[in-house]
Amino acid sequence: MSENYPALLVIVPLLSAFAIYACSWLHKKSCLPLAITGLSISFLISIGLLIKVLHRGPFSYHLGGWTPPWGIAYELDQINALVLLAVTTVALVNLIATGKEIERLFADRKGAFYALYLLFVVGLLGIVVTGDLFNLYVLLEIASITGYSLIAMGESARAPISSLNYVFMGTIGACFYLLGVGYMYIMTGSLNMADVHGLLPPLYHSSAILAAFIFCLVGVMIKMGFFPLHFWLPNAYTYAPSPAASLIAPLMTKVMAYVMIRLMVSVFSPSCVFSSISASRGIVWLACLAIIIGAVMALSQRDIRRMLTYIIVSEIGYIVGGAWLGNATAMSGAILHILNDALMTLCVFLAVGAVSRKLGRLYIEDLAGLFKKMPFTMAGFVAGGISIIGVPPTCGFFSKWYLILGAIEANSYGFVAALIISSLINVALFFRIIETAFMGNPHTAAIGHERTSGIQEVSLTTLVPLLVVTTGLVILGIFSGVVVTQVIRPGLTGVF
Repeated sequence: MSENYPALLVIVPLLSAFAIYACSWLHKKSCLPLAITGLSISFLISIGLLIKVLHRGPFSYHLGGWTPPWGIAYELDQINALVLLAVTTVALVNLIATGKEIERLFADRKGAFYALYLLFVVGLLGIVVTGDLFNLYVLLEIASITGYSLIAMGESARAPISSLNYVFMGTIGACFYLLGVGYMYIMTGSLNMADVHGLLPPLYHSSAILAAFIFCLVGVMIKMGFFPLHFWLPNAYTYAPSPAASLIAPLMTKVMAYVMIRLMVSVFSPSCVFSSISASRGIVWLACLAIIIGAVMALSQRDIRRMLTYIIVSEIGYIVGGAWLGNATAMSGAILHILNDALMTLCVFLAVGAVSRKLGRLYIEDLAGLFKKMPFTMAGFVAGGISIIGVPPTCGFFSKWYLILGAIEANSYGFVAALIISSLINVALFFRIIETAFMGNPHTAAIGHERTSGIQEVSLTTLVPLLVVTTGLVILGIFSGVVVTQVIRPGLTGVF
């Protein structure tokens, strides 16, 4: 049974999506339990796969028994097993936390929403495990199309327009990636990542291979919202329905960051990717701009969810910069930050979603005095904010620490300065919110006392998952050293 885990990881939520849509016509109450069951099975399988990889090392699973390069292979190693666990954890916890909200918002369309939710997760899981370049494109489009649809289901009139902008940019990104894959296929005659990796070294100086890498890289960077290709992201995540925003925001950009690293390491190689020192430094400096500008733009926002979207832009700069510093320490920090930021983003988006369900709109001044009315929800938000700032023992501190060590090792002190400056900006940003929530007077706030007088803490179905994520921020921080030394570094063996 365990030998089929890689296939079951994707097949179970895929079948669950179709079953849910069918059941939505017959027995709507069964939709949520079916969705939770499907994701729970995938979550348990991802744990099993991580344990298996740690015990026996990386392995391949050949779909249908067809061996590469003719067949499609799923490749499992220490790093993508960690990313799989992050995807299934975020998807499951978010579904449990927002299940009641989904039932309320989409009473007549819940079957469609749950099916899209699971298909989005299917796309991400497939992206992480596939060992085929074209199959990655197909799965990327599955995740993208379902993501567009989830965003378009938002209550705001601006949600469909935001989704359409995302469609335009996502399509451009997909075209760039597909062009790159086409060039690689023409030059190597294969689409299997491991096969292409072995065939590329004699072709590294070919202009076609250089064009292939640039096309793939730009396409992936558009999808991940890397500065300055990020302008689709703030509106898309701001106007998405809350349950969709707290799924897509933590996962889509992080999985695409993983794809970038996978292309750098498993398809090309560091000797090729970092052969041009000026190009590598250029991307690191662009990452520095992303970090600073994202933080500054976040500081200028009144709308809290939009503020969080610009923080995502800044965090993507951390990951891209770390990956392109060109040493094992920085790459370890970048991979660790993919995991950490997925959890941190889920934490703050769950808290913001819970508060917005009570208040409607959510500007900073709307939080005046809210700590007294929703202490546990606001505590979860504060914990997420502290981790984003990088305060120990939360996980955000430790990935930043590895990134700083890697930057010093690479003599990239500008990147160190960008990390420190953005952290200081985040301190100002989050403590402004905390001060308002602790010390603000709701009687003088813009929303008026009548809108906050009846507010109470959210239900346990939302609160317990939020507190579990909050606890996870500390646990992951405490065990960051173990994750890096026992999981991430072995996954980078032979790379640097």
